[in-house]
Amino acid sequence: MNILSDYVTDTLEPLGIGVGAFLVLAALGTIAGAPWATHAAITSAVVQVLGSVLMAILGLGLIYVSWAGGE
Repeated sequence: MNILSDYVTDTLEPLGIGVGAFLVLAALGTIAGAPWATHAAITSAVVQVLGSVLMAILGLGLIYVSWAGGE
């Protein structure tokens, strides 16, 4: 048919990769915003950075599962 439909075996694979990439980029953007410089209490900054790191791990896991799941 076309290059994309010949390569992609699962129709949700591009969606999983796209959402995973979005999660990673959003996590990097949150960390780049330096939450430790804008929060009054360090506790809230730590929670935000921890959540961003977990979001990046989730995004990378989603990319991995989406990309390698069909094999």
